[in-house]
Amino acid sequence: MIVRTASKGFIHPTPSEITSQSAYQSRREWMQRLALGAGGATLAAWAGRDALAQAATARPGKLAALSGARSSVPGASTPEALTRYEHASTYNNFYEFGTDKAAPAVNAKSLPTRPWTVAVEGLVSKPRSFDIDALLKLSAMEERIYRLRCVEGWSMVIPWVGFSLEALIKQVQPLGSAKYVEFVTLADPKVMPGLRSNVLDWPYVEGLRLDEAMHPLTLLAFGMYGEILPNQNGAPLRLVVPWKYGFKSGKSLVKIRFTDKEPRTAWNVAAPQEYGFYSNVNPGVAHPRWSQATERRIGEEGGLLAKRRKTLMFNGYEPQVGQLYAGMDLSKFF
Repeated sequence: MIVRTASKGFIHPTPSEITSQSAYQSRREWMQRLALGAGGATLAAWAGRDALAQAATARPGKLAALSGARSSVPGASTPEALTRYEHASTYNNFYEFGTDKAAPAVNAKSLPTRPWTVAVEGLVSKPRSFDIDALLKLSAMEERIYRLRCVEGWSMVIPWVGFSLEALIKQVQPLGSAKYVEFVTLADPKVMPGLRSNVLDWPYVEGLRLDEAMHPLTLLAFGMYGEILPNQNGAPLRLVVPWKYGFKSGKSLVKIRFTDKEPRTAWNVAAPQEYGFYSNVNPGVAHPRWSQATERRIGEEGGLLAKRRKTLMFNGYEPQVGQLYAGMDLSKFF
């Protein structure tokens, strides 16, 4: 059921980007020299944090600004090099706009993101519909630099802007009988040409256990790279669950429903032997048609021939989320 497409290759920077990156590189090297000459590890660590902040807050200048404070949530900021915005915004899986990696960036331009409401319903004390602008004001925005691991064996590092989904969940007060949360993506055939295909049953549905949804790392994202989300990345709001394969993070959400039963999710319905409900990143559990032990980082020089890196358990977030699955057979509940 997965449509395989080749990488679009290395995207070369524009002259302005080269200038910006050169200036940043000079600043980073100056900070490192200062650290080494003025007292060692403490200043070096400070210089590293400064460099990370500089990289994380650089805006591509494509869309409206949306900034967030650096998050204090444990695990919310990886020090790895960011994937270039050009890659993250043009190499996408968003089948509602086409199955080719480049199709969403082309076809999603017509997606209207205002007005936009999200219905939150089901087993909650206070069901309600949220306007997107009300959601933007619901909690303080944070920047989270997360690894993204696709089930297809590639990965990125993206600076998202949003807040923990937990903030929204607390607004509606789930009942004691609520065990799961279902997330539904927009399905509008007028602007989503991919809906004409039978790749999946539409609308696209994903789901989490309630404790997964309440985990501080589970992000309701409204932006990336210091700007609002591009349409092809799930505007105007999406889920980001960094320890799970990317398809678990539903895009362009229009409904969130609390239930006592495990939701029937899109890929699990399409191919249950290949895509389990949990879909946690697990290098020890292979996909039936390929290994999950390694991954290709998108944008690294060499393209398809670049050296692959080892995939980390729970995508590197095991210290933060491993306790959620204590005692579970992860080869059975994959």
